[in-house]
Amino acid sequence: MLSKFFPHIQEKPLSERVQSRDAFIYLDRTMWSFGWTEPEKKRWDLHYKLWATFLTLLVFILLPISVCVEYIHRFKTFSAGEFLSSIQIGVNMFGNSFKSSFTMMGHKKIQKAKMSLDKLDKRCLRDEERSIVCRHVALGNLCYIFYHILYSTFLVTNFLSFIIKRIHAWRMYFPYVDSEKQFYISSIAEVILMGTAVFMDLCTDVCPLISMLMARCHISLLKQRLRNLRSEPGRTEDEYLQELTDCVRDHRLILDYVDALRSVLSGTIFVQFLLIGTVLGLSMINLMFFSTFSTGVGTAIFMFCVSMETFPFCYLCNMIIDDCQEMADSLFQSDWTSADRRYKSTLVYFLHNLQQPITLTAGGVFPICMQTNLTMVKLAFSVVTVVKQFNLAEKFQ
Repeated sequence: MLSKFFPHIQEKPLSERVQSRDAFIYLDRTMWSFGWTEPEKKRWDLHYKLWATFLTLLVFILLPISVCVEYIHRFKTFSAGEFLSSIQIGVNMFGNSFKSSFTMMGHKKIQKAKMSLDKLDKRCLRDEERSIVCRHVALGNLCYIFYHILYSTFLVTNFLSFIIKRIHAWRMYFPYVDSEKQFYISSIAEVILMGTAVFMDLCTDVCPLISMLMARCHISLLKQRLRNLRSEPGRTEDEYLQELTDCVRDHRLILDYVDALRSVLSGTIFVQFLLIGTVLGLSMINLMFFSTFSTGVGTAIFMFCVSMETFPFCYLCNMIIDDCQEMADSLFQSDWTSADRRYKSTLVYFLHNLQQPITLTAGGVFPICMQTNLTMVKLAFSVVTVVKQFNLAEKFQ
């Protein structure tokens, strides 16, 4: 059903030319609409930069200021539920400004990484390899559509659950607009601004996931090539050596691809790790003590969205670490015992490099893996435990 509206989520036949960079099609379109990439025609370069500057000022600076001013201006009118619903989004919004900045400023590095993918695609000659690339490209686009639907569901659900009760969903300050007398005008302005911020957040969350998904795609292809080394009888030692050398080049290209993305991913995930415990903790307090059924649904979806910002990516990083070990095992288990001295010396050098896993760190501090993710999530439960032990929620009801 979805493939009728989004054809790139369906695996393409081998008769069509598919590149690894095609996994970013939907993501690139959204990033282009925010001014994070480059215009298709140079004559629109100035207009495009002005549009990017306008959105950057609006979402990264003016929107957080608007939320803060509303806290100061109308703090006494907030109910506990309204305040928590607003503050959980507000904290995430500040983090989103930093995350989006890393992604926006890392555009050239992302483009450089895609050039490494183009070189890796040239090695996919067999139908089996091209089929794996097609499958991962479709999966990458499907990831974007899944997140888009998920984030849109939160936006719509949260907005409707509050507006039915004639309550502002996010409470923002707009000059010369009385949010009570002009309720619907201010509410529509809120949902437009929040929608822009949410879809910017979507780009920063999906970009690392698709990037490492395509890295794992080519790691899987390299594993297969390593298993097949020296498996074709009748070839000369020079041909076997060239085959091994090509695998060394593939591994180097994969490392270059990850290194190009490293600084972008490191900053983005670092901010998210700092946010996840606090944001989930506030959301759980709101859900357990202050939410009604309608507002609770929106809060639950928001919590799921926040969890999905790091969990799939961390899980993928763990899988890549395991793949690196499997690559080393595949090379060692290949038929190298009867090879000549040149082949064996190259193999020893390559085996040493393969034994160094491809790992990422968040801000150069936290290793990006499931263990770190779970540690950060535990902070949310600690926040809730403190609130329950001191009966803090009852004092605000």
